Amino acid sequence: MSTFVNQIPGAYYRHNAHVPPARPRTQITDTRDDYERWYTETVPSNRMSLSLRSGIHSEIAWALERLCRLCHNEQFVFSSIPGLIDGLFDWPEWYATEGYKKANDDHVIFSPPPEYARQRRYALESLFVLRNAALHDQNARELLRHSHTMPLISNSLHNLDFLKDDNAEFLLHIIEVFQIVTANLIVSATTLPPSLLPPLVRIASNSSNRTMIIASLTALTAVLSNPANAIHLQTCSAALEAAIRYLPLFIDHALIDACVNYLYCHVSYPPMARAFLLHPSMPNVLKLLVSLLLHEQTQLEDKVMFDVTAPIYSVPSTTMAQRVHELTKEELDNLLDKPEPQRCYDWMKIMFVPKVDGELTQVDFWNLYKDAFMAYQDQYPLLVASDVIKNVNFVFPQAQAMVLQGPVQRFVVRGVDRRKEMTANERFKCQWDRRQCPAPVFSGAGDMYDHILEHIHASEKSEVPCLWATCSRDQISKQDLRTHVLTHISSAQPPEKHPSQSDTITLPSASSPYPVNNPTTRPPPPPRSTIISYKVPTIDPPSTSLTALLIIRVLFRTSFASAEVAPKVDADHFGFPGIVEDTGDSEQVELRDSGTSASEHEGESRGRKAFTGIRKMLEGVRIKDEVLMSWVTEMIDAGISGSI
Repeated sequence: MSTFVNQIPGAYYRHNAHVPPARPRTQITDTRDDYERWYTETVPSNRMSLSLRSGIHSEIAWALERLCRLCHNEQFVFSSIPGLIDGLFDWPEWYATEGYKKANDDHVIFSPPPEYARQRRYALESLFVLRNAALHDQNARELLRHSHTMPLISNSLHNLDFLKDDNAEFLLHIIEVFQIVTANLIVSATTLPPSLLPPLVRIASNSSNRTMIIASLTALTAVLSNPANAIHLQTCSAALEAAIRYLPLFIDHALIDACVNYLYCHVSYPPMARAFLLHPSMPNVLKLLVSLLLHEQTQLEDKVMFDVTAPIYSVPSTTMAQRVHELTKEELDNLLDKPEPQRCYDWMKIMFVPKVDGELTQVDFWNLYKDAFMAYQDQYPLLVASDVIKNVNFVFPQAQAMVLQGPVQRFVVRGVDRRKEMTANERFKCQWDRRQCPAPVFSGAGDMYDHILEHIHASEKSEVPCLWATCSRDQISKQDLRTHVLTHISSAQPPEKHPSQSDTITLPSASSPYPVNNPTTRPPPPPRSTIISYKVPTIDPPSTSLTALLIIRVLFRTSFASAEVAPKVDADHFGFPGIVEDTGDSEQVELRDSGTSASEHEGESRGRKAFTGIRKMLEGVRIKDEVLMSWVTEMIDAGISGSI
């Protein structure tokens, strides 16, 4: 480059520069920078091209500064400025052949020489213009036809050390230019030399620069996606190992996109897909791809809630107990002074109520009357049983004494029932004397126990019956009775309710009785709140998920390629055609297809086992598109069949 600079004197530009004609002062012109027509004219002597190759640093810096701005415009075309593309190759070629040798480790700590820093900046700016302009199709075609393009790419990839930071930006632009201009070329000795691919593979597998890894994988994908170039794919490619190594980095979307695109490029070629089934990392790659689907679908889902709660029927936790009415001492005193049969009439009114379907035996009816007044018969004579039964019709006209025929005759009184009383379940209410104790409700179990002891000590007998409510314990010593009555007293410290526990009790249905004698037999009620929540995808998955699903689909079809083979007649199927079953014996493998090699058969077997292993993960994948979701369903069903 130094020789070239010395051969171009500055006077060449001064004598040959195109000077625009003078314009009248009254004419309004656009004098803004980058809009001056005179240095972008379509003539070989335009100032831009001349300045770029003049060898004068100020002119070169001026030209490159403006070109870096112009190349962002889609209307920037190399052919509109004759000679410009040739000038842009000068400095990058110098750096790729000679300039890189001047870089050393001292430049990491100390500033490089000013002359070298200036020339390196010219090379980077020139390559930046070429890279941006190549994004335009017309410029890309012109670069592809140019004789310096391939040599520059080849020298840069082979000469520059990608591990040095000084070369990172330059190589990045070279790789992107390579990706743009060679995407549709066939790798051959005449068009795209095969020697250009190994440097890209080395960069993808060994570089620690994330941007260069993405660029190299993208460039390899662009070239090898051409079916004519698929023969250059390798079963043990270092780039493939790199793509697998970076696949778990889900948070880096750009890197993951480059990795899955290269993986798809690799497995979309059928021989490579069959070979990949034998890759040691194949099962883990499948798990990672499904994990990628699950990771990205969480950002595309909405939660749907559906309330299926049944009607709730509840009762207060403080229940009302129902019991038959017993004569109180006051009621008995009022009845004793009355003559018969008025006493019997009034007694019936107190003890019974009319009820159409009510029924009591005549014996029970008479016993109730007799038990109430037997102790006072010397002073107040009793009626005979027949008179008592007859008196029912006077008090309750709808009642009737009758005899029910059957295996055993039953004498009943139909149309009446015992009077019932609804009382609150009071935990510390004394129920001695068959619930006739007039003592008020006690504040605790201790006070009530002391009160019961008074009832026990009041009797002069050594053995007394337990008179608690309906307890049937008869003739027990006072010492044992003191212990026995503890069974009738509620716990002093019942378990505390949880703050979330309701004060009501939920019933199984509206007609469910409460309370019941045995609470443990009560059917469980429906839950108070039954809300089904699930997630549904709202939009289609991103491109990375779609590519990952394509890779999974290709490997699935490859794994089950020979699963449906010609049926055969054998003894195990009773003369009917049946599928040839895989015995799993590696020493006696029966090939399903005469055209399938032993290695391919082994690969399919490994693939089916891998899909059986990811079946549970696939069940969590949800995709909005029905066709894509049917792919997942098919793989799940195949995994179930494989597990069986």
